Amino acid sequence: MVGHNGLKLRMMLAMSILFGFYAALAGAIFWTFGTGTGVLIAVLAGSVLFVGFQYKFGKWMALRSVGAEDMPEGRDGRYNYGEIHRSTEKLCSEMDIEKPRLMVADMGVPNAFAVGRKGAGVVVISREIIDLLDHDELEGVLAHELAHIKNRDVVIMVLGQSIASMIGIVAQFAVLFGGERNIGTYFLAMIVGTVAQMLVMIFVMAISRYREYVADEDAAQYTRNPQAMARALEKISSGAQGKDMKGEETVNALCIFGTERGILQSLFSTHPPTDKRISRLRSM
Repeated sequence: MVGHNGLKLRMMLAMSILFGFYAALAGAIFWTFGTGTGVLIAVLAGSVLFVGFQYKFGKWMALRSVGAEDMPEGRDGRYNYGEIHRSTEKLCSEMDIEKPRLMVADMGVPNAFAVGRKGAGVVVISREIIDLLDHDELEGVLAHELAHIKNRDVVIMVLGQSIASMIGIVAQFAVLFGGERNIGTYFLAMIVGTVAQMLVMIFVMAISRYREYVADEDAAQYTRNPQAMARALEKISSGAQGKDMKGEETVNALCIFGTERGILQSLFSTHPPTDKRISRLRSM
């Protein structure tokens, strides 16, 4: 799949630039404090702890923000969750990954998202999306979320956001330590830190958009039904119109469908335009 490989190459390029930022950050710290063993250990340990905290806390917050509950193995009221479990098991076998923990939530809109990594992943789907989609369309959504776990791109997103945060903090301290301690310096430090973080987030958002295209194509490949995935996106987009999503600020970037606002939408959006995603699937 040439297009698929092209998307992965672009994602790798964005990731390389992102790690270049991290290398620059480490270089700035070494230039300021020296390159001794203690500084090296502090930089590595601090980075690991910071990323680890964001990963664990972010995963917990995502599940908590939507009120996710473990999905029953069988029928519960009008929902036959057993079919979803069986579809997930079949897809996991196709993808050669362990079955993730399945959870369900009332999100207010038809949506789904994945958090975690291989062996410790969680897929959350809304009851609204179960009500809306046909079985083959829901399988496409499940495959999309499983692809995120298989590709480890959820962890990559956390790492990218962590690097952006660290660069923003270091930029603030660089301004504070480089000038006089007054209200103007503190104000300038906040501006410089925010701008530095935003510049890095441009590449993080680029990775986010590429990973959605890759997950769409992976879902189409593993279900062998790109048209069902395209129909699912159409229905989800239509079903979300005019509705507010529970926990939107926390999980919007993780979901299969994300709402975007603001004049810088195209630069800082977490998702590609839905019509482009549908068009790519229709052409497969």
